[in-house]
Amino acid sequence: MPQQKRFSIKRKLSIAILIPIAVAILICWLAGVFILNTRVVRQAQEKVRNDLNAAREVYLHEVGHIRDVVRFTASAPYTAAALHGNREVLAGILAPLRQTEQLDLFMALDAQGRVLYRANNPAASSDDKSRNPVITRALKGEIIAGTWIVSAEAMAMEGNQLAEQATIPILSTPHARPTTETMERAGMMLIAAAPVRDGAGRIIGALCGGVLLNKNNSLVDKIKSIVYEGVKADGKDVGSATIFLGDLRIATNVLTSGGSRAIGTRLSEEVYNRVILHKEKWIDRAFVVNDWYFTAYEPILSVDGVPLGSLYVGMLEKPYTAIKFRLGLLFSGVLLVGAVIGIAVAGWLAARLAKPVKELENAARRVAAGERDVQCLISSRDELGDLAEEFNQMNRALMQREDDIRELNRGLENKVRERTAELEEKNRLLVKAREELVRAEKLAAIGELAAGVAHEINNPMAIIRGNTELLQMSVPEGADNRDEVDTIYQQVGRVERIVGNLLRFARQEKKQLGHVRVNELMEEILAQIVHQVPLSHIRIIKEYEPGLPILEGDSEQIRQVLTNLVLNAIQAMDKGGILTVRTQLDRQREQTEIMIADTGTGIEADNLQQIFNPFFTTKANGTGLGLSVSYGIVNDHGGTIRVESKAGKGSTFKVSLPIKGRF
Repeated sequence: MPQQKRFSIKRKLSIAILIPIAVAILICWLAGVFILNTRVVRQAQEKVRNDLNAAREVYLHEVGHIRDVVRFTASAPYTAAALHGNREVLAGILAPLRQTEQLDLFMALDAQGRVLYRANNPAASSDDKSRNPVITRALKGEIIAGTWIVSAEAMAMEGNQLAEQATIPILSTPHARPTTETMERAGMMLIAAAPVRDGAGRIIGALCGGVLLNKNNSLVDKIKSIVYEGVKADGKDVGSATIFLGDLRIATNVLTSGGSRAIGTRLSEEVYNRVILHKEKWIDRAFVVNDWYFTAYEPILSVDGVPLGSLYVGMLEKPYTAIKFRLGLLFSGVLLVGAVIGIAVAGWLAARLAKPVKELENAARRVAAGERDVQCLISSRDELGDLAEEFNQMNRALMQREDDIRELNRGLENKVRERTAELEEKNRLLVKAREELVRAEKLAAIGELAAGVAHEINNPMAIIRGNTELLQMSVPEGADNRDEVDTIYQQVGRVERIVGNLLRFARQEKKQLGHVRVNELMEEILAQIVHQVPLSHIRIIKEYEPGLPILEGDSEQIRQVLTNLVLNAIQAMDKGGILTVRTQLDRQREQTEIMIADTGTGIEADNLQQIFNPFFTTKANGTGLGLSVSYGIVNDHGGTIRVESKAGKGSTFKVSLPIKGRF
């Protein structure tokens, strides 16, 4: 036996003193790191929340600018006059303003919502915009501004340049929601509309202007410059901003690993569900394109309050991670110095406490070596001094008792030897008797099974086969009853094969492997069962799972099992009932399951544990072999057969066969 590693009492005392110190230091370190991490993360999240508020103000300021341009232009007297004039007058008003105010869309409409003039695409006019909610509300006298989605068809009316700018390929993005779309052609616009009134105050038309956000990075760059002021970390911008159309980045200063803007990438499904579907803010850390950020998202709503996309701002997590690392390193250093001091103090205390224990160890070693009358001299007035006195008293008592024990041991050893010999002999006889009993039971069961089969089935079946052959010869081919005679002959052959299989089972012979198609086999059994028992009072429900895999096994043995279960179910419903046959695939266990259920008399609870035992039966004319043979066949195929039953409510037998057999 290898010698175990020895730990001195000094080392144990040192460990006992150091463990509380180490636990306290570890708790302090974990608490400190947690507090530092929580505080830094909280401050970062609060910062990005404020950044989102600032970004929103920049976004709304841009919307307000467009609204002011449209409102002031619509309220000018010359604008109302121009609506009654020609296109050249409108062009002289709208085209310069579009260039000066950097609008992508600027159009004039009549009172019915038809376009009179487009500054961005003068060649297209007269199209009806009355169904646009922004235009409709403006023609009703409302000055309205906000965000709107312009469909791909409507973008085509605004000119090829804007239609091309709105077109964005949709890139594959991890964690985004599934989509089959590959191209986005609709445009998200900052839009404003205002009514144009004549001198009498009547609305004679409207002006509508807007800025297309698709691939328009000036707004997100403006947000980044205002909110983050160009702060960098390791040569990379700390902050970023993005505008999403749905879950698609249409304007961003987030860069891909190749250094290009990540336009066309998509929002993660989790953020999309929260921000777009539930119209809630998202403030948390997230992996954006190729790095971790502290992010904030809020939905961008249409003028009708419908979520169209989202506004995003984010800060790189790396600078905050570096801060946490430096603070954690400093805190760890302080705790490490404290730990070193604690170790030194623990070692000194352990040495003082271990000295009297060492003396006790030496005294005990001398006693173990055979010395007697050994005295341990420790003068300390504590538990160790008491222990030394008890040790001396123990040593004196030990010498007195050793002589008594030696005498008792002699007598005890003799008695143990006698009792051990008797017990070994009886145990040997018991094992031998048990082995003989088990062997005899097995041989008797197998012999009775084989004899019962040969006597009860083989002889009558030989007579039936002979008479059937004579009947075949007497009924010519094509006669009306010829099919029934052939069916009898086939079933006789099948019964003989079943008998052969039963005998092979009793003799543990190998099965004949082949392909087993469970659904087809079950259908054949149900089609042929009508020749054995009447089914006029039985309703059969078939629930086959299509596409079951083909099993490998002995088809006739499996047929024997399923036929026996179906016959038992029918016989249990002598007054009628429902027979349910179901097949299904258990993909998790890689098994095919066959369920045969009836609504018959059921099985008593006391009999459930015995129904698979050989020769156990509750039928007056039964042999008790059917279920035991079925159990053996299924078990030999690597499967299981189970039963669930309640007396008076029917029974359900479940056969499970492996898809890949162990053959």
